[in-house]
Amino acid sequence: MNETPGLTKEDFEKASSNQELFDIINKKGITITKVHKRIFYEKELRALQIELVKLQQWISKNKKSVAIIFEGRDAAGKGGNIRRFMEHLNPRSSRLVALTKPTEEEKGQWYFRRYIRNLPNPGEMVFFDRSWYNRAVVEPVMGFCTDAQYHKFMVQLPEFEHMLYEDGLILIKFWISISKDEQLSRFNARLETPLKRWKFSPVDKKGQELWEKYSYYKEQMFGRTHTSYSPWVIVKANDKKVARLECIRYVLSQFDYEGKDEALTTLLPDPNIIMRYYRSSKQID
Repeated sequence: MNETPGLTKEDFEKASSNQELFDIINKKGITITKVHKRIFYEKELRALQIELVKLQQWISKNKKSVAIIFEGRDAAGKGGNIRRFMEHLNPRSSRLVALTKPTEEEKGQWYFRRYIRNLPNPGEMVFFDRSWYNRAVVEPVMGFCTDAQYHKFMVQLPEFEHMLYEDGLILIKFWISISKDEQLSRFNARLETPLKRWKFSPVDKKGQELWEKYSYYKEQMFGRTHTSYSPWVIVKANDKKVARLECIRYVLSQFDYEGKDEALTTLLPDPNIIMRYYRSSKQID
């Protein structure tokens, strides 16, 4: 049985472009599906990030206030998503908000107050790595708030977001969705990688143990806070790279900014990956 020949040093020296290297690979019958997928991802990401720069300029010029919330279970990929959004944006008109647990002083204040301080100014995009929705899911699951605090929050929340809507703030809410098996796989990867070990916490471990409880509060959140003026957008994210591309496409699709018709790739998100929440929709988490 003949073995498929591999690439040699001479092959790399002979190729003066990626296409010439691909031609050599194809002639040798080498399977490189992962390489093709990676190159496609990098090409699409670059094209979409160019559009994000255009969008940011339009937001700044037109004094729009845009807040994009990333919620989801631990290890869903919220931070990775945000990094790809912000990678080439002007830091003068874009910010990341990732608040730590409230101080004793903040615990005595209206729950929304510390988030209000971080809302976008006119002409600014703000990305929330978790948000006021901590009290809708994480806090009741982990016992970080009382039942009374939770119920009070859930009553106030739709009105709070309606006030933001009436004030002209553009709010996009992503729920990054992964399966239980995928979450466990990512937890294990964190523990095995020294550079990622800091991401793992006792709360993460509880995420697997309390999976069903998380699911209950997640559904309560969707049912009571998915509104026409502030809908939830569900992202199937077991493939994190695909999820990143589709999140960017979704945001771009929501604005009619200058130069949009010159985009080098499609700006319409894949409806099999990204969709608005509906009670009847089947979810992976």
